[in-house]
Amino acid sequence: MTEAATTTHGGGKMSLTVKVLIGMGAGLVLGVIFNMIDSDFINTHIAGGLFAMIGKMFVNALKMLVVPLVFFSLICGVTGIGDIRVLGRVGGKSLVLYLFTTALAISIAILLALAVGPGVGFNMEGVDTSGITGKEAPSVWNVFAAIVPTNPVAAFANGDMLQVIFYTVVLGVAVLMLGGKSKPFIEACEYMNEVMMKVVTIVMAAAPIGVFCLIAKTFTEQGIELFGPVLAYVITLVVALFLHLFVTLMIILKVFSGLNPFIFMKKMRPAQIFAFSTASSNATIPVTLRSVTERVGVDNSVASFCVPFGATINMDGTAIMQGVATVFLANVYGIDLGLGGYITVIAMAVLASIGTAGVPGVGLVMLTMVLGQVGLPIEGIALILGVDRLMDMIRTAVNITGDAVVSTIVAKGEGKVDMAVFNDPDAGLLTESSLDIDEEAERDLAQYAKPH
Repeated sequence: MTEAATTTHGGGKMSLTVKVLIGMGAGLVLGVIFNMIDSDFINTHIAGGLFAMIGKMFVNALKMLVVPLVFFSLICGVTGIGDIRVLGRVGGKSLVLYLFTTALAISIAILLALAVGPGVGFNMEGVDTSGITGKEAPSVWNVFAAIVPTNPVAAFANGDMLQVIFYTVVLGVAVLMLGGKSKPFIEACEYMNEVMMKVVTIVMAAAPIGVFCLIAKTFTEQGIELFGPVLAYVITLVVALFLHLFVTLMIILKVFSGLNPFIFMKKMRPAQIFAFSTASSNATIPVTLRSVTERVGVDNSVASFCVPFGATINMDGTAIMQGVATVFLANVYGIDLGLGGYITVIAMAVLASIGTAGVPGVGLVMLTMVLGQVGLPIEGIALILGVDRLMDMIRTAVNITGDAVVSTIVAKGEGKVDMAVFNDPDAGLLTESSLDIDEEAERDLAQYAKPH
């Protein structure tokens, strides 16, 4: 592992990425062992109690950062761009690229699944399909109408990211139009943005323990025996996800930006690990934003818009799952969807990704919309329900990598990538020293605390 060489960065202190990897590996091993023991005490009080509590606290802490971080970072980004026309260009490029990569992802997934043929000859006997309910697909008009919040405070409270982004961009444009009068407000937002990034550092210090608990709980509850009956589906889905992650996205990155995909993937590893452990694109926004800006070198003026925007509307991994699952269930039920059916699936997946939040398990909600649209039984979701949590973890890592790729491409096109940071292997690495108080800031605080 190439990043292992950086474990001594910061005066011999191990990097956070390595610590998280160790936590993930330990959690996986312990979870599989606990699953084999199958003890009620372990399931109830250890996995379902202690591990669940710590894991949820960690994910909640990440989610706690999302709205204020996006707000202050996006205000700084909009005012940092300075030109409303440039902002429109960044937004337009981002939207087109996100929709393109999502459509491409599900198209590749459908073609691969049709070639492999998972689900052919599957026996439905003994499968419990009770309790599976579908969700009606929204119209394209309702999806876009819902972007404008009726109550910005409610949008912030509910974490509705599209509405938060829309309101913040409008506010940022208004700040720009006021000119010099806005300087105190902009300086305050810049300070709060720095504060939020420091809070991210504090929360991430607990990441190894949080990731350990999340992974251990998942494997204690799920085990590995659930993969047997749907092994063809799992293998096809994993291959499709890895194909998009390591081949398609990297080709797109190289063609549109000219940057080295190997360096990029190494720099995005921390964010991918967090995405895998939390299974939530939104919860991973603080880590993705930090990796894109401090590790890859994308300017905050672009990253602050593209990353949260992508976490909301760009779901390449989720689209891949929908494509493979649709082919799988069509084969199980012996239904030929035909070319028109699969084109409908592609269109529905792209539309659903725009109006669906990046939270754990949302892929299944989106899948019910797709299945209902092409006439496949919603109850078929019961077949893949058991393995979806683990598949969700992988596809979330693909989702946030797609966000980072598009953010980097847009930034490169705008001349907003710091190549010195991109080519520096140690840039933005987090160690224990990241929590230390800056000496100059400490002196300032001490001076301020003195009686005057």
